[in-house]
This record gives sequence, C-alpha cells and structure tokens, in this order.
Amino acid sequence: MALSYESVHRKRKGIDLKRLKKSWQLYVIIFLPLAFILLFHYGPMYGIQIAFKEYDVTKGIFGSNWVAWKHFDRFIGSYNFRNIVWNTVSISLYSLVFGLPVPIILAISLNECDSKKYKKFVQTVTYAPHFISMVVMVSMVILALSLNNGIVNNIIAALGGTRINFMSKPEMFKSIYVLSGIWQNMGYSSILYLAVLTGIDPTLYEAAIIDGASRMKKIRHIDLPFLIPTIIIMLILALGQIMNVGFEKIYLMQNKLNLSASETIATYIYKIGIENANFSYSAAIGLFNSVINCVLIVLVNQVARKVSETSLW
Repeated sequence: MALSYESVHRKRKGIDLKRLKKSWQLYVIIFLPLAFILLFHYGPMYGIQIAFKEYDVTKGIFGSNWVAWKHFDRFIGSYNFRNIVWNTVSISLYSLVFGLPVPIILAISLNECDSKKYKKFVQTVTYAPHFISMVVMVSMVILALSLNNGIVNNIIAALGGTRINFMSKPEMFKSIYVLSGIWQNMGYSSILYLAVLTGIDPTLYEAAIIDGASRMKKIRHIDLPFLIPTIIIMLILALGQIMNVGFEKIYLMQNKLNLSASETIATYIYKIGIENANFSYSAAIGLFNSVINCVLIVLVNQVARKVSETSLW
C-alpha cells in the first residue's frame, strides 16, 4: 500500500528534526558567521538608496527626495572622471601584470631549494613585510626616497647623479606604489602556490628524473600544470577587483604634486563623502564602482570556464 504525501512529509520532518538535534552544535557554529554577514554586510545595503536621493540628515534616508540618476550623471560628466577611472584601472592592471608572476616564481624557487635552512630564511625574510602596518610601510618608502636623506638618493648622489624628488613626480607614483606592494606581499602571496607544489606526488618528480628531465622541464611539465588552476582562480579574483585599489596606501602616499596620477575612485569617494559630507554623491560613485566589479568578475569567470574549465562557480 502506497504511503500518502502527508505521511512521507511527516516522516521526512521527523528525520530532519532528529538530524538537527543530533548536530545542533554544527548549526550553531554556522549560525554565528551567517548572522554576522546578514547583520553587517546585507543589513546596511538598504542605505544604497541614498545614491538615488538627495540625502538630508534632518529628513533621514526614507524622508530624503528622490533624484534618480542625477549623481551618476554628475560623476560620469565631471571633468576628472576619465583621469580618476584611468588611474584606478591602470594601477590595478600594473599591479596585476607585475605582481601576479612574482609570488609564483618565488614559490617555484623555494620548492626547488634543497637547503631547508636557506629555504626557511628566505621564507621568513619575504613573509615579514606583509605584517608591517600600512602606515609604517608608507613611512619607510617615503624615508627611503627622501630627497635629502633617503638611501636611494644618497646612492644616486654617490654615483655622481642628481637627486630626484620621487614622491613629487606623478610619472613615478604608480611604479613606486606597485613595486613597494610587490615587495611587501610577494612572500605572503606565495604561500598558496607553495602549498599546491608541496602537494604534488613525489613519484612524478622521480619518474621525470629517470626519463632524464632537467630542472626546467620538471617545472614546465609538472609544476606549472598543477599551478595553472590556482593561477586562474587568483586571476579571476584580481580582475574582479580591478576597480578597487587599496585606499589607505594611496591616500598616505598622495600629495598635491602627484595628485594627477594618485587620485583614484577610493580616495575621491573619501574626499567627497567624508571631507565634504556629500553622502549621496559618494554613495553613487561607490555603487557605480561595485556594479562594474560585479559585472567584471561574472564575465571573467565565464570566459575562464569556457577557456580552461576552471572557474569560481
């Protein structure tokens, strides 16, 4: 005799309740981060509507007047729109092109290192800068490039050259930002790639040695194929954040002389929203930035899935 829908539903409900009671600790553990995300990430999203309003503190978010796309049109039509977007995109691409290969090369080099002591020493030296606070990091860069007492200018002067005021030259700002970022993060970023390399079956290397493969051929035919899926994932994440350039470091390195090369969307939002209290306009710029990032990560993920069959989802 076939069971009715209600009896089957009750039976499943009973099984679910038993499973819930049996593993309630796991559900509690999941609930805490889920509550955090809902409360602090999704909860404040109702405030996005101020991007489409002329926000008035006295009227509040819901009492302010709607202005539709006014703030978006204002930003896109502003005289510095192209310069700000170009600075943001160019710094991100510069960091991606030169910053992505360095941790990979470092991880492969450490994996090929035979001396454990030397390997640990290099890892310690390259990991340490990542844990330096950004304020201290920028201070170190500014002191090293100081016109009068900086170590770089002292070396230039000792070799008979002319001292250069690096931080006042817009054409040098992006290179200073990217190179100092590579130095600070290359060790920490290499951990992921090194973990992939250490997980490779040693018998593959043994077989390659028996076949007479050189070290470069082992890297090419064993290491890189295992690293490619991870590289693609990191590339997707980097391209999805191409409109997000770290605010803190750029703002600390910024001055009036290099402003033409250092003004990005993040610093512009801060100045407009916090310093000038133009909350609606800054919210519109931030939403514009987020939408572009969202579209980019979806498109890049689709392309990566078709080309390499590796993607985030």
